[in-house]
Amino acid sequence: MRAREKNVETPDAERRTRRGRRWWIAGLAIVVVLAGGAGAGAWFGSDQSIAVVRYGTGNTEVVAVRGDLVTLTRTPETDKPGTYWLEWTGSYAMLGDVVTRAPDRVTRKVLRGSVPSVGTPGNFGNVPPGDPQVAWGIGYTEIMVPTELGPAPAWYVPGDGDTWVVAVHGQNGRRKAELKILPVVHGLRLPFLDISYRNDQGAPPSPDGLLHLGDSEWRDLEAALRQARTMGARRFVLYGTSMGGQIVGQFLDRSPLAGLVDRVVMDAPMIDVQMTAEQGARNFHLPAFTAGLSNLVVRWRTGVDVDRLSLIRHPPRVRPPLLLIHTVPDTDHPIQEAHGLVAAGRSLGWDIRFEPFEQGKHTEAWNVDRPRYDRLVGDFLAPDVTRR
Repeated sequence: MRAREKNVETPDAERRTRRGRRWWIAGLAIVVVLAGGAGAGAWFGSDQSIAVVRYGTGNTEVVAVRGDLVTLTRTPETDKPGTYWLEWTGSYAMLGDVVTRAPDRVTRKVLRGSVPSVGTPGNFGNVPPGDPQVAWGIGYTEIMVPTELGPAPAWYVPGDGDTWVVAVHGQNGRRKAELKILPVVHGLRLPFLDISYRNDQGAPPSPDGLLHLGDSEWRDLEAALRQARTMGARRFVLYGTSMGGQIVGQFLDRSPLAGLVDRVVMDAPMIDVQMTAEQGARNFHLPAFTAGLSNLVVRWRTGVDVDRLSLIRHPPRVRPPLLLIHTVPDTDHPIQEAHGLVAAGRSLGWDIRFEPFEQGKHTEAWNVDRPRYDRLVGDFLAPDVTRR
């Protein structure tokens, strides 16, 4: 009987087998690493959207003082053109445009507030300090708005008539960010309500402790309008900056009170969450596909349908006249979002007045050209004044 032949590999075949196995293992390892990196990038991207952050202070130092001229360490922030604020422990100064520059320092003029001493560490920023009294010397009352999650504080500045301006700040922002328009609103003698909402300091947290990009925060805006109606308000102007614009948009789409809104001002609003996520990926030099993945993670963590949060693809049900302000260099909410909304509004017959500003970072249109900003807002609100 013939002996059965054994299947014996030659040395070359064995080497090819081992080499193929190594390539397969290496390929699998690369896939695992890429998948892990994509997952980490997606989680990081979701945190940029929905994590609650408390910002600290301290990004510059006073290195010289001469009269009302203050010299600061030169950074990309302190070197920006326009009007900004320096805050330090217990005090603040409104600073005008750069007077002189040196390689390591910039000098600006104090327009309002105190003059700091040499060596003072401070925070240079684009929002007013404190409250209406501190920022502008305008009296106010703090009221508590009864939201579905508990009381949320709001600043109320009284005025004439029953048309109120209600202001909504952006993602991880604070009420003081909305005080830029207060001098114009107060000059027109319109009542002003500057609200907080869930997850703000002093306001109740959301059940999951995360931001919902306007998908639930709009209900706190609705609660504020209900409270204002008990105080005599009958009609409203809504002012929303950054994510506050998306909150306003969701309110106009979903609230039964949306018909009480006469007009809207949005400054650098979050118009389309997907486009915002794509810009975030570019900012952090992440692959473009991580934007979509991060939005999937946002939905998994919060239950929010991110696709719905596009005022371009899903315009609000109620569309009052809109003043849309946006800086061209904005790298948080790119100006393409504003262009998309304008185009969508045109097809719907929505009255949108679009005013781009050629300079300024996110929400810095006021800072780079206050006279123009104040004039635009004042002219837009004038019909509400004449109707009193």
